Amino acid sequence: MPFKLIKSEPLFKGRAFGIRRDYVTTPDGRETKFDIVEHGGSVIILPVDENRNLILVRQYRHAAGKELLELPAGTRDGDEPFEHCAAREIREETGFAAGKLERVGHFYLAPGYSTEFMVVYLATDLVHDPLQADEDEFLQIEKIPVRRLYELIDQGELPDAKSLAALLLARKFLENQIL
Repeated sequence: MPFKLIKSEPLFKGRAFGIRRDYVTTPDGRETKFDIVEHGGSVIILPVDENRNLILVRQYRHAAGKELLELPAGTRDGDEPFEHCAAREIREETGFAAGKLERVGHFYLAPGYSTEFMVVYLATDLVHDPLQADEDEFLQIEKIPVRRLYELIDQGELPDAKSLAALLLARKFLENQIL
């Protein structure tokens, strides 16, 4: 017998996500509940410039209480296609548009409590074409050679899980095509 949903009830609806409580019957017949963060999905972009640098952003993350170095990323607007979201977010966060966007993978951010599904794109053939950044974002762009990036990871300088996962998914491309 699989897990079976009995009912769901909304608990909170915010700007970026909602929270619901699911009541579920387990395979052995017991009832339990799960609190789930509902999220519409997001993208992570690996922008690689003509000099084989990855373009990252450094931004303040209030939950962490400090600035973090991360790959550019962002949330879909409603049912916006993931590729459109990636094309918009790279322009908003880095000021560059991608001549080529290639989907390299996907993953759930935290499937134990969240529905957030993240799609990873490699962005190349970059041209300067900025969009206005979100009003609550204050970003600093950092260009880091791909070879140097893995040293930063080993030193704990890139503690952002979504960036680490995206780099793992893009590893073969980066190693075969860029290094």
